[in-house]
Amino acid sequence: MAVTFPYRTVKDVDVRGKRILLRADYNVPLRDDGSIADDYRLVASLPTLRYLLERGAGIVIIAHLGRPKSAQDTKYSLVPVAKRLARLLDHPVRFIGETVGDRVAQLTRSMKPGDIVMLENLRFQPAEKENDAKFAQQLAKQSRAELFVQDGFGVVHRSHASTVAITQCLPAVAGLLVEQEYLAIKRATDEPNRPLTAILGGAKIHDKMPLARKFIQIADNVVIGGALANNFIKYDGHDVGDSLVDEAADQLVQQILADAQHRYGDKLADHLILPSDVAISKSGELKGERVECGLDAVRAPAKIYDIGERTIQLAERVVASSGTVIWNGTLGMAEAVNFSRGSARLALTLAKNPQIVSVIGGGDTANFVRGWDALKGGSFSHVSTGGGASLALMAGEDLPGISALMRR
Repeated sequence: MAVTFPYRTVKDVDVRGKRILLRADYNVPLRDDGSIADDYRLVASLPTLRYLLERGAGIVIIAHLGRPKSAQDTKYSLVPVAKRLARLLDHPVRFIGETVGDRVAQLTRSMKPGDIVMLENLRFQPAEKENDAKFAQQLAKQSRAELFVQDGFGVVHRSHASTVAITQCLPAVAGLLVEQEYLAIKRATDEPNRPLTAILGGAKIHDKMPLARKFIQIADNVVIGGALANNFIKYDGHDVGDSLVDEAADQLVQQILADAQHRYGDKLADHLILPSDVAISKSGELKGERVECGLDAVRAPAKIYDIGERTIQLAERVVASSGTVIWNGTLGMAEAVNFSRGSARLALTLAKNPQIVSVIGGGDTANFVRGWDALKGGSFSHVSTGGGASLALMAGEDLPGISALMRR
């Protein structure tokens, strides 16, 4: 059965001339001077905003930025976000320096069809993360909204006031980005072009455990790299020097290997690709020289920072012969040029084989491939805007901010 989006979207309701409260994910990286380093999430929200504007809707945007400790943490103000959005959209975006309050109520009262207003950082209000019903009611009432649109895919794994409680205050539908993200990821996991290869990297094995087990259930091949792989190397009896490992990971590694043995049987080594060689910094410094070696040659103070050439070539062959590739987590310390080789070579393999359906999980992996790719991610089928949300959806977990929306 074909994957469909089971919730209503902006295209399923009449938005003409309506007042819309729109949750966006504008949690963008900032430079030291406070300017926006990457506006990918803003660009991804434009189709929904344009769809609403074309139909004369008035839009009140709510979003968060960073992890402010209080409203006095002004470096997390959405002022630069509103300015950049206005430029990208070529449409005025009026910024209100409050999230709720008299000024919000006053200024939204005078909004006309086609106006866009952005409220201040939701997380300046502790009630946001508490999924507080009264705060959600304030947002709904003071925005004078008739409809809530969830278009912040990067936050739908959170049970917050602007993702869950708000859906009890207003009719709630998905924006075009949320629908697009859901369909791209679910089609890759549930009805992939075979063979399906899953690439899993990153550092935190506890965070990646549900995804690793899901990948082994559904994928024809699983490639494991990054600091995640250090745990497997150590479990296999090798010295990993001063490399990053989770000291409590042995039981999780054992579970993953047992799952893989059950899934792949005597073909385990052909389908679960673990590093057979690595790239280290002998000094342990990330800026140190890249030195490739076998698994038995790692000694403190050396640290493993990437997969080695032999492993890269094997992973390239596996990826090149795939019909679908799902990638979550870089294969090394990709922020350092010396140790980005594994991730860069697999990105190149995907870019050179456009027939492969490639779905790139959010967070560090998305940032890496967009920085690597001259087309800013255009060389891949789908680059997700969601970090934890894409991880959860890939693992088959519930997304509270989506399941709270009106079903079709």
